[in-house]
This record gives sequence, C-alpha cells and structure tokens, in this order.
Amino acid sequence: MKQVTSHKAVWFITLLVLLMLLAEVSAQPSRSGRGGLYGDWQVKVDFEGRQTESILSFSRDEEGNQTGYWIGFRGLSELKDVKYEEGQLSFVRVGQNREGQSTTSNFTGTIKDEKLSGTLSSDRGEYKLEGERSKRIPRAVGSWEMKLKMGEREFTPTLVVNADKEGKLTAEWQSQRGEHEITDVEYERGNLTFKRKSKVQDRQWESTFEGSVQRDTLSGVIKSERGEITAEGKRIGACLIGTWNLEVTSERGSRKQRLKVNRDMSGMYGAIPIKKVNLEDNKVSFKTVVEFGERKFEMSFEGKLEESKLTGELTTSRGSQKVTGAKVIRTSRRGDTM
Repeated sequence: MKQVTSHKAVWFITLLVLLMLLAEVSAQPSRSGRGGLYGDWQVKVDFEGRQTESILSFSRDEEGNQTGYWIGFRGLSELKDVKYEEGQLSFVRVGQNREGQSTTSNFTGTIKDEKLSGTLSSDRGEYKLEGERSKRIPRAVGSWEMKLKMGEREFTPTLVVNADKEGKLTAEWQSQRGEHEITDVEYERGNLTFKRKSKVQDRQWESTFEGSVQRDTLSGVIKSERGEITAEGKRIGACLIGTWNLEVTSERGSRKQRLKVNRDMSGMYGAIPIKKVNLEDNKVSFKTVVEFGERKFEMSFEGKLEESKLTGELTTSRGSQKVTGAKVIRTSRRGDTM
C-alpha cells in the first residue's frame, strides 16, 4: 500500500514540475514569430508636440545577429547595437539632419502586448516613441488568375481576396460567365475555403472551394452536386509584390529608401502609405499625398520592372529623383530581411 502511495506521489510531483516548466516557457517573450521583435513596427515620435511617423524593421543577418533599420521619409538608416531580451529593447540610431550633418540618438524601451514604447534621447533632448506591430496580410489575400478544367473545356476567371482592418476576409469571383457570390471565406494554416452561389442564365447552383496556398500558387477543388472541378491559380503581380531596397538620387546626392508592395497591391514608400501600386506590361506606377503638418504635396512614381530590378523616376513639387532598386530575396521566415 505504501509503495502505491509512493508511486502516486512521484507521478504527482513529476506532473507538477512539467506544468511549472510549461508555464515558464509560456510566460517568456517569444524570440521569433508574432510575439517577438522581428518584423515591422509603425512608430510615432513626439518632437515637442509635432509627431513624425516612421517604421522600425527588425530581422537577423546570415550570422544570426539582430539587425534593424529606421525607415522614414528622408530615407533608410541602419540601427546599431540592437539588443532585445525579455521584452527590453535598445538600439543606437545614426542619421542625418536637414543640413546633412550626422546625428546620433539612443533608444531604450519595452515591447509588450504587440506595443512598443520608450524614449529616444540625443544631445537635443529626449523624445517619447510609441508604436505597434504592422499587421500582416494573410497569404491568401490578392488577385488570383484561375484556371478551371471541365472535361476538355477550360475557364479563366479571377479570384480577388480582400482583408479588412480586423483581418476578416471577403472575396469576389470575376467571370464573363454568369453571376457569382462568395461567402464564408476562411484562411488558416495555408488552407483557403469558401462557399459560392452561381447563376448562369436560368441555371443556379451552390459549390464549395477547398485549396492551399503555396507561395504564389493556389491549388484546390470546387465541389458541387454537379461534380468536382480542379482549380489552379497564379498570383497576379507576384513579380512586384515584396520588399525593394532603393537608391534614390538627386542633385543633393543619394540616399537609401525602401518600397514595400503588399499582396493586395497596396504599399509603403518609406513610411508613406500607398493605396495602389499599378503594374501593367512591366510598367510600375503609383501616386500618393505626403503630409507635413498643415502642408501637403503629391508624390508620383513611374518606372519599369525587369527581372528583380526596378528603375524609374520619383516626382514631387520639389523636382524629380532617379530611383533604382533591387528586390529582397527572403532567406528566412523571421521578419523582413533588408
């Protein structure tokens, strides 16, 4: 009897230790993925009542060292001495002021619940910095050029998947044949599903789609009472979607900048949002409005895409600048590599 009681005590203690270890692991900040440092953070700095918006982008280099970039309207600058441990973040930013002089500032702060906050200090004073992690766009979002095979016949509709600010998905089925309504769009762990109601002339039917997204391809099956149809899709604009490192040159010299094109063809030029980046016959263009306090001015870009190279001209009221860029090839799943 005592031996049975002893075994029960050992099992109880072992279970208790395992639960404590699991709780400890869960409480630690994640060093990768959505709970850690890596990725883009949209931040605001309060300079004596005047707010400026920038992006902090963190990743790792090939040796595994933590790296970061400060991305703003005036360009991109590398962060030095990036340190992140147990929710505490620090780095040194080396930039330039309007006169072209080098400036150094130090940041110390914390990351908690997807929020970043702290103090940026330099010889000009201390400034409050606050931000939050940029929301990821689900891989299923975007426009897909579909191919449906029905016996010897082939149809090429377009599937457009959108996400709202809360991440809820909706979709449109654009086809020259009939009317189609899509509902119950779900995307989880690489799998896309939805329901579809179709009407072609006097015929009506319902169907379901189940498929998987692998990089820039969508493969699945449409099922209905009429049978099964194989559906294959290719992402429209895949050659442009992604992160571009830019070199912007004018009479004042050159500077580095970043262009990020999202899966829904929205984008960010530096920290400036772009509603739509256009791509047609390898020609790239976009327009946006830049605000500085009460001042506003338009900015437009026209360029050409060749393989993984982008060349063009950026135009504002202050003149034009030559732009050359190279697409970033991802070597890691941890955030954006610069």
